[in-house]
Amino acid sequence: MNKDLEISYLEKINQAVAFLKEKISQSPNTGIVLGTGLGGLLHDIEIITEIPYQEIPHFPIATVTSHQGKLILGRVENKIILAMKGRFHYYEGYSMKEVTFPIRIMKMLGIQTLMLSNASGGLNPEFKIGDIMVIEDHIDLFPENPLRGQNLDQFGDRFPDMSEAYCKEMIQLASEIAQQNNISLRKGVYAGVQGPNLETPAEYRYLRTIGADAVGMSTVPEVIVAAQSGMKIFALSAITDLCTPGNIKKINLPDILQAAAKAEPSMRQVLLTLIKYS
Repeated sequence: MNKDLEISYLEKINQAVAFLKEKISQSPNTGIVLGTGLGGLLHDIEIITEIPYQEIPHFPIATVTSHQGKLILGRVENKIILAMKGRFHYYEGYSMKEVTFPIRIMKMLGIQTLMLSNASGGLNPEFKIGDIMVIEDHIDLFPENPLRGQNLDQFGDRFPDMSEAYCKEMIQLASEIAQQNNISLRKGVYAGVQGPNLETPAEYRYLRTIGADAVGMSTVPEVIVAAQSGMKIFALSAITDLCTPGNIKKINLPDILQAAAKAEPSMRQVLLTLIKYS
């Protein structure tokens, strides 16, 4: 391992953080990663500052058409949040260090709680399109780990424990919020795969066999880095297509966005209430 490359990566983080500290007038409490078709949450946030990704030193640029690239500082009641409108994916050609670069920056800005959302395929036969699932655990099937290489000790342990990556208290609170608002909230295991192609029927059967309830192409790398950094983590999946026998059909991005829009109101309600109490 070339130590200079790791030093260069840390310097990139420091430069991005220094830039953002000049732009951000208030310290955020919570970081939010908004997934496919779920940017409507921003309508419920009092926006303080918007910073296009291309202005931030060394920040990746989102290449997925459904992901707009902005970092947004905002307020939800008395909570200051920092939201990513558009995330990065391994399938875009980025390394895992680039995919998780924003999470490193959030840690350096003092964020202690990370909330993530995504669109995923439902592997559990009880799931329906438009359902939302709280991620209780995940299966990492990516070919690269964001912690590979020399460890940056200021971010956490070399071998971080992942036995409780997702905050049980926040999951319990989300369940209570959903029950109070007559929202059907699923719980399950998310399998993270590299993409960008969708899986074959045989791969769907495999994923279900190894214990996954939903499958997608994001979230896991960010969660690994956030867990190493000691953040409290909460994540929701919008079930946008069904991957169970007899329900598999050809889908495209408009179908996924339409299904995500169906799930969005309930997802927004759960996330907004969680932000207030986080």
